[in-house]
Amino acid sequence: MRNIKLTIQYDGSRYKGWQRLGNTENTIQCKIEKVLSTLLNENIELTASGRTDAGVHAENQIANFHTKSNISTNTILNHCYKYLPYDIVVKKAEDVEESFHSRFNVSQKIYTYRICNSTFPDVFTRKYSYHVTEKLDIEKMKEVASLFIGTHDFKSFTALKSKKKSTIREIFYIQFKPSENGIDIIFSGNGFLYKMLRILSGTLIQAGLGKISPREVKEILDAKDRSLAPDTAPSHGLFLTSVLY
Repeated sequence: MRNIKLTIQYDGSRYKGWQRLGNTENTIQCKIEKVLSTLLNENIELTASGRTDAGVHAENQIANFHTKSNISTNTILNHCYKYLPYDIVVKKAEDVEESFHSRFNVSQKIYTYRICNSTFPDVFTRKYSYHVTEKLDIEKMKEVASLFIGTHDFKSFTALKSKKKSTIREIFYIQFKPSENGIDIIFSGNGFLYKMLRILSGTLIQAGLGKISPREVKEILDAKDRSLAPDTAPSHGLFLTSVLY
């Protein structure tokens, strides 16, 4: 039995997210599994580094699957390129050790939230960045971001419904990188909860607009109550940038 690791790029605009769903085939996982199953003549099930929400993109999503087939990784790549939709690309396919697991072996995930901060939206990036017309104060955003660094209970910053799953996560760093017409917020951590990054991004944007203070954010973090945190930022500005093992 072979264990094959895939590096995948996708535009999530048209899809219901990564995860296979029972009521639709319009997910990234479903599209790739269908193409691989046809090629390998097996029922292929992908395991990803994590789920991305509907509308979220990935530059380097990692997934793996097991197969009995001896078909070369180069053939797998070419087949995926030929039969997958234009907005999903398998960039790399490689044989890895049996013990490799795309989700359990992750040591760090890096996401980028892209903001267009100008009077008018950019026609060519409007689908891939959140347009904020008012000028953002980056120093205020950095001050609030510092509160999230380290290990915290992020219950106030997730839409997770389960009471059994831990809401404690570690954020390694949050960086702010100027772009041509705005700013990219880069998040690095050991993992992120459901909608956590979009809620954190929404909070940082509110801080940049002067609508929420560091003291208020600290109180929200300590309260562990989602209803107190700012609105969730739109999904189309979020990218899974890389996954490290």
